[in-house]
Amino acid sequence: MAAAHDLEIEEDVTLNMDREMKEELEEEKMREGRADKDPFKPRKVHRIVSKWMLPEPVRRTYLERANCLPPPVFIICVSIAELAVFIYYAVWKPQKQWITLDTGILKSPFIYRPEKREEAWRFISYMLVHAGVQHILGNLIMQLSLGIPLEMVHKGLRVGLVYLAGVIAGSLASSIFDPLKSLVGASGGVYALMGGYFMNVLVNFQEMIPAFGVVRLLIIIVIIVSDMGFALYRRFFVPANGSPVSFAAHIAGGFAGMSIGYTVFSCFDQALLKDPRFWTAIAAYLAFVLFAVFFNIFLSPAN
Repeated sequence: MAAAHDLEIEEDVTLNMDREMKEELEEEKMREGRADKDPFKPRKVHRIVSKWMLPEPVRRTYLERANCLPPPVFIICVSIAELAVFIYYAVWKPQKQWITLDTGILKSPFIYRPEKREEAWRFISYMLVHAGVQHILGNLIMQLSLGIPLEMVHKGLRVGLVYLAGVIAGSLASSIFDPLKSLVGASGGVYALMGGYFMNVLVNFQEMIPAFGVVRLLIIIVIIVSDMGFALYRRFFVPANGSPVSFAAHIAGGFAGMSIGYTVFSCFDQALLKDPRFWTAIAAYLAFVLFAVFFNIFLSPAN
């Protein structure tokens, strides 16, 4: 009797375990089915993004919780604003030609000009104005092709922090190293994204570079060289009736990205505020900002 009773108990336990396992499998299949049908979870896109943007150890974590909510609105909104300002000055404020900067844009309330440094918004708003078709196309292509995947992974707050850190670093560096020249373009922010991503790739090269990844890096380098060449042309070979434009924002934005950007983009599955590298980068950045403010108030040749 006791043996039979024990046998019945074991059979019941086995049946319950089998039933629970079947239920778990069914729930997993339902979740996968919902994920396939969910328009906000394009799994293939997320897999591709994870290969380009993340090292191997954290890709699984990203794919488990990947979604497009919120969508990458920061980079898209910034790009639309920059394009709208360019169209405004090209159509409603006609230029003699669109290839390089003309005097109409130099009168913009957005452009950074050394004699108007007291209008503090210009240290950020200069990113909305561009020097021509090549200038804005280069920036838009780079910030959309790199910024959208970065924002899918790291979300808008972190990407916005890196982007704006590059923009502010760019204008402050220009006010120090090229203090008598104007400044336009979003290159400071774009180079900050590229600098942070590039550092992350170098540190995790074998894990983050899929097939043809080296070709992609070479394409990025070609675009950087082309953009820097255009900036140097605008600085040193400007036409007689034009106005030289500083290129210091490119370099400063890149350094901001390689410091703040690298720490932000390498902390995908970690609390950013608990990472000592982040606070070290922020402290160095704030020290630079304080020095730049002091320089502009007391030492600038533009005073």
